[in-house]
Amino acid sequence: MKIIHIDQKYPEDWIRVLNHIANLFFEDSKLKVEADEADMAVSFKYRVETDFSVYTNAVLEVDGKRYTNDYTIKYDTEAVGRELNIRMKRALSHVFLDVLEQHSGMHQQWGILTGVRPTKLYHKFRKAGMNDADIAEVLVRDFRLSQEKVELLKEIVDRQLVTIPDLDNIGQEISVYIGIPFCPTKCAYCTFPAYAIGSNRKQGRVATFLDGLHIELREMGKWLTENNMKITSIYWGGGTPTSIEADEMDALYQTMYESFPHPETIREVTVEAGRPDTITPEKLAVLKKWGIDRISVNPQSYTDETLKAIGRHHTVQETIDKFWLARESGMNNINMDLIIGLPNEGTYEFKHSLDESEKMQPESLTVHTLSFKRASEMTRNKDKYKVADRDTVAEMMHMAQLWTKDNEYVPYYLYRQKNILGNLENVGYSKAGEESIYNIVIMEEVQTILGIGCGASSKFVHPETGKITQFHNPKDPAAYIMTFEEAAAKKIELLNDLYNA
Repeated sequence: MKIIHIDQKYPEDWIRVLNHIANLFFEDSKLKVEADEADMAVSFKYRVETDFSVYTNAVLEVDGKRYTNDYTIKYDTEAVGRELNIRMKRALSHVFLDVLEQHSGMHQQWGILTGVRPTKLYHKFRKAGMNDADIAEVLVRDFRLSQEKVELLKEIVDRQLVTIPDLDNIGQEISVYIGIPFCPTKCAYCTFPAYAIGSNRKQGRVATFLDGLHIELREMGKWLTENNMKITSIYWGGGTPTSIEADEMDALYQTMYESFPHPETIREVTVEAGRPDTITPEKLAVLKKWGIDRISVNPQSYTDETLKAIGRHHTVQETIDKFWLARESGMNNINMDLIIGLPNEGTYEFKHSLDESEKMQPESLTVHTLSFKRASEMTRNKDKYKVADRDTVAEMMHMAQLWTKDNEYVPYYLYRQKNILGNLENVGYSKAGEESIYNIVIMEEVQTILGIGCGASSKFVHPETGKITQFHNPKDPAAYIMTFEEAAAKKIELLNDLYNA
């Protein structure tokens, strides 16, 4: 924990933003007005000029050394209230980042951006009529992005517009997420709704949950049908939706297709079969029966010792075997996930994972950087899990970039997380033409995502203003069973308000 003394009491939202900047450099930090036991001290000056310019200055003092930076940005229009507050936080972040870079010698390639979706910023400027050169200039000058990250964002945005040519108008349609909250075991890094299916089945919760899910699918399908809504994509996630039995999957897909309108125009249906130990010939046959050929088979690592350490009860060989079983069963679009920075893994182990992936050539490969999520077992017991340092993690990401290019994969979506190793990112790569529509629309928040099932989050995106309203189904199966009817009613109310139904 780094204690940073600040010169005065600032608004809570300013402190929160500045804390995010500090955490880019330190594993954990806290900004305090009290100077007791502080590791360093920072003071700020700021003002708004009559020509609408915002001026900020930061002075950082550490161990007798002094670092300072000034920043001025001129706007064409006056700002008040929320917009002025945003301008001030951005300008203060600019100078704080600079003095911390001077002190640490680190260069933050994402600059002052600490949010999840940097591509949304690029799309915002694009839709405002700016060309790529102007967008690049703003991202480098005002947000301090490196040229490399700017080019990555441009490449992703270009690919998204090829994949979904009507991306700017897709808000008139809707996508659906369906959550199955069960897994064989829970991984050490996971914070998703994932409950051990064995114990829950013994307690009767699996069957009761599925009964509720059928009802919710029919209720939401009824509203979609009555309002003649077009569905862009459907994603079965969790948990691991292939944890349940083949006949249970079959019944759910039948309910889905019977309940949802215009099934012939749905562009994509994906089933997250991420745990190889849940994949069987019978389940693959059910997927094939319903015309579903997009799944994930997620290795995360090709080192057995790592899989044991993170709580995945399958072997590397099982991942390989299940991939080829899925391929032979007609799965034509298979995604695989790899995680950079898993415990006790460095460049050698990651190269091995890339080499194994090369033998299979999945249609898409998502490269995640390990994130210490607050509620995960790994975060609660950090001493137990030794992970790679910043430079090693950056080298592994570079290896992934070279490998994907050599194997003709293109980046098509990106997101970032708090407490992510090396302040890096998660990038989805695919063979050209095999991109996941759902991954794009959820990351860019361009349309409503209707969440059904346990732990499912709904994002109601206004098709004209882009305003977002969220609603969360309960994460716990027992709570879902008790409240799914109320949740469905609330979502219908929100849908009626959104679409004036």
